[in-house]
Amino acid sequence: MTLLAPARVRTSVAPALVAVSHGTSSPLGQRAVASLVAAVRLTARDLTVSAGFVDVQQPDVPATLGALPPERSAVTVPLLLSAGYHVHVDLRRALGKELRPTSLAGALGPDERLVDVLVHRLRQSGLRRSDRIVLGAAGSSDARAVADCDDMGRRLASRLGRPVTVGFISAASPRLPDAVARERERHPGARVVVSTYLLAPGYFADLAASSGADVTTAPLLDGRSEPHAQLVDLVLDRYDEAQRDR
Repeated sequence: MTLLAPARVRTSVAPALVAVSHGTSSPLGQRAVASLVAAVRLTARDLTVSAGFVDVQQPDVPATLGALPPERSAVTVPLLLSAGYHVHVDLRRALGKELRPTSLAGALGPDERLVDVLVHRLRQSGLRRSDRIVLGAAGSSDARAVADCDDMGRRLASRLGRPVTVGFISAASPRLPDAVARERERHPGARVVVSTYLLAPGYFADLAASSGADVTTAPLLDGRSEPHAQLVDLVLDRYDEAQRDR
């Protein structure tokens, strides 16, 4: 899997790309997300790239946008895997108060490039043909975000040619530990592997690792290696899509 994305060159008058992640108190998670933003900045060298957060960390979205030149328009790209409350409510509310022209891009998922990284993580973890796979997602009270995760479960199953169950860490069912236990009960003797569908290390990744599975993969960003080129391309493609839809 390619780790470096080819450079993209844009004009200096293009809207700024404001990459907004959830935020985490985990130093490793902070480093992981920062590495993705840095890789996006390196790939789109003539594009202004800023980072903001919807929770936990600073700067928040208004402060991030406020640090841009007043005349600079912006495209906010959520570094979120599904379009739930943070996208539909928090970010729309924050951008609705902006005087500058500001567009909101779509969430990163569902997308086949995320499947690429999930498969890579599974292979890194020594996936066996007999393993039972549970996609471990954050979960949301927003049905649209849950549907996005179910979509990713189907995509991963199609790519691997085997069943994939989806389990949620919070706010949706089945809960991840229950999904793991169910797979173990139905397939005694088989390993149960959680494919971690989270962007970066942090509290939720720790919960995924304690769900009772035999193997738990690293999140899409692990904080130790360079971000995969697919993730960088995905962020930039979401930016481009939002520009076309302005």
